[in-house]
Amino acid sequence: MNLIKLIDIKKQYRLGEVDYEALKGINLTIEEGEFVAIMGPSGSGKSTMMHIIGCLDVPSSGSYLLDNRDVSKLTDNELATIRNQELGFVFQAFNILPRLSVFDNVMLPFTYYPNKISDQEKKEKAMKAIEEVGLLDKFNNKSNQLSGGQIQRTAIARSLVLDPKIILADEPTGNLDSKTSVEVMEVLTALNKKGNTIILVTHEEDIANYAKRRVRLKDGVIVSDDKN
Repeated sequence: MNLIKLIDIKKQYRLGEVDYEALKGINLTIEEGEFVAIMGPSGSGKSTMMHIIGCLDVPSSGSYLLDNRDVSKLTDNELATIRNQELGFVFQAFNILPRLSVFDNVMLPFTYYPNKISDQEKKEKAMKAIEEVGLLDKFNNKSNQLSGGQIQRTAIARSLVLDPKIILADEPTGNLDSKTSVEVMEVLTALNKKGNTIILVTHEEDIANYAKRRVRLKDGVIVSDDKN
């Protein structure tokens, strides 16, 4: 089933007196359950495309269908609901609150969750997500008691807690050493095997090799799209 469909997506930015075209007509379909790496050098448009897929930005023209809904026709509140409930985000900078425990960090998305579920259900969902990333023995630890890989796994658990359809990982290993990067990528691979759709932005070939498909961008256009 088509989960994501980008149709002739273009994105322009105004830089001083000049219009800069970051994306120049992107056409891309991603099926439910895929693990896709978006690759390209700096300035290729990969982060811009990730932001559009993640409803953090909107295209200048073209259509973006997310689960058969035209995102361009949604209100800001509807987009915020999608970001909160249907998309999970993992960033290079972790974005973990250092004074909170692993458990409390993973519970944070419920702050903006409108669905009425009990506190017990929230706790159960948080502990399930923590278990999925292999941190049950660290659930009460704060970030200064964790390694870099454990902090990133906390971020992945936080992205999972609301059962998103898609996990968007933007350079998730960019601040990690090679051994720790492998640990994080093994977590993402396991989640994909359980059915999560994973979209990964990276410039590292060895990290992209974990994905089942590699989409390469250059100068705002897709130059290759290969099964791994």
